[in-house]
Amino acid sequence: MLIASFKQNIDLYTVENNPFKFNLPPTLEHIRFLFTQTRFVRWLGNTALVGAIVVVITLLLAVPAAYALTRLTGRWGQRLGIAIFLTYLIPPTLLFIPLSRVVALLGLQDSIYSLVLVYPSMTIPFSIWLLMGFFKSIPRELEDAAMVDGLTRFGAFLKMVVPISVSGILTVVIFSFTLVTQEFVYALTFISPEANQMVGVGVPIFLVRGDVYYWGALMAACLIASLPIGIVYNLFLDRFISGFTVGSVK
Repeated sequence: MLIASFKQNIDLYTVENNPFKFNLPPTLEHIRFLFTQTRFVRWLGNTALVGAIVVVITLLLAVPAAYALTRLTGRWGQRLGIAIFLTYLIPPTLLFIPLSRVVALLGLQDSIYSLVLVYPSMTIPFSIWLLMGFFKSIPRELEDAAMVDGLTRFGAFLKMVVPISVSGILTVVIFSFTLVTQEFVYALTFISPEANQMVGVGVPIFLVRGDVYYWGALMAACLIASLPIGIVYNLFLDRFISGFTVGSVK
């Protein structure tokens, strides 16, 4: 993607044994085309806005729900958590028709807020199931000790459980935002105007016109859209693969 973004058109359509070879100097034509001849910036803004709102909704609902299912429901919590997770496995292709009817009845057709309504139905079930695993790994003795010291159950949850589960919460944030950036079916079904498109739909639809593929602009758009997520993954990689339970007990 990086190399194709800066290749001249003559290099993009020339068959070479070495794909890393291209004529110098590199061109900024494709990036300039993206930012001046398309609504790429608007698509990025729509995606960032929807992603941020969906992440907030997911955290507000999934974190307390996962804690309640883990600590306050006994053995039925695990079964209910699995049942909630199974709803995440329903294919979007089975749901977009009835959901489009709901979106139309609410007057949200062609609005990015239709996606704000729909996406949490996918992110929340998975996030609850994921966070239940993190909360189970936290010894109950830590919360009991906090409550003996004067904290309420809610206070122990906020001051003890949440900080220890930061790695799980960060994973939920990245998962939810990534889903927003890559989801295609709902974004294509619910939104038609070019200005309201998400980046995952706007790029392949409006940079492919008939049998003409704007390969340089396509690769540049994919590169720009994927770089922030890749950087965030790299920054928090250690937190994704390591927990804080052992350290907190010690």
